[in-house]
Amino acid sequence: MKAKISVLGAGSWGTALAILAARNGCPTLLWGHLPEHIEALRQHRENRRYLPGFPFPENLQVTDDIKTAAAFSTIQLIAVPSHAFQQTLLKLQPHLPADAKIVWASKGFNPDGGSLLHQVVERVFSTQTSTAVLSGPTFAREVAADYPTAVTIASQQQSFIEELLQILHGPRFRIYSSTDLIGVQIGGAVKNVLAIAAGIADGLGFGANTRAALITRGLAEIMRLGLALGGRRETFMGLAGLGDLILTCTDDQSRNRRFGLALGQGRKRNDVIREIDQEVEGIAAARETLLLARKHGIDIPITEQTYEVLYQDLQPLAAVQNLLEREQKAEV
Repeated sequence: MKAKISVLGAGSWGTALAILAARNGCPTLLWGHLPEHIEALRQHRENRRYLPGFPFPENLQVTDDIKTAAAFSTIQLIAVPSHAFQQTLLKLQPHLPADAKIVWASKGFNPDGGSLLHQVVERVFSTQTSTAVLSGPTFAREVAADYPTAVTIASQQQSFIEELLQILHGPRFRIYSSTDLIGVQIGGAVKNVLAIAAGIADGLGFGANTRAALITRGLAEIMRLGLALGGRRETFMGLAGLGDLILTCTDDQSRNRRFGLALGQGRKRNDVIREIDQEVEGIAAARETLLLARKHGIDIPITEQTYEVLYQDLQPLAAVQNLLEREQKAEV
């Protein structure tokens, strides 16, 4: 018998992961908090709003009842936006058994000054709870389309990684293991900020030179912050670091990149958010990343200028000029 899994978050990413697990033969339950959305999924057997064109396997069911999701499996995969992560855990916690295990595919910080999501899990549950984080260069539509994909799952419990391999690993979904929860989370969160920056640069009409420089120096920012927080250098050069950064900075499937692109073209922030109609994680992550960096005395100029554009009404072209006019220094 294949293990069961509950997937919490019925957006594009949660739906893609639920489809993946179900295709692998695992009984899967997808939870969402909006009854009308879940009813549409139940009727159409497809997420026509966020991931159209991918019918649900027979062993994928849906619910809007958190108790049902908690009772379905001891393994809970959280795929909600990071700002809703803690609230979702608090709803879930009273209904879970003591041996429940938490894995998340959310990318971002808790909106409290920069807590990492594993710290939120430890506060809501305990330090004894089995935890894991899934991250890497993944677009939901390509996972649902069964395109070859590689990700990282980080956990301190090797047995939990083995369980997740049985559920998620497949012929076209390759999983690499890690014990670096901090590095994997930092890479997944900060790359969203840099994707906004890359989009802004392209929206301003700059070319490949600019984009390559931004990605490279952006990776340096991720590494400086991540190493200060306890992440490992090799993580940032892997799928959850460089891989995810390249993906989200260079392809217009990235909501963060599309958002930055529109800002660079002079469009209004709120108009673009309404048009995208899904979470743009890099907006909140810019604030949380800057707070973390200042707390630890880390220099992150690209992130800082992106924050100024998002929160201080700095014109995108002025932000670029500010970066270019910084004091000359050695690369390393």
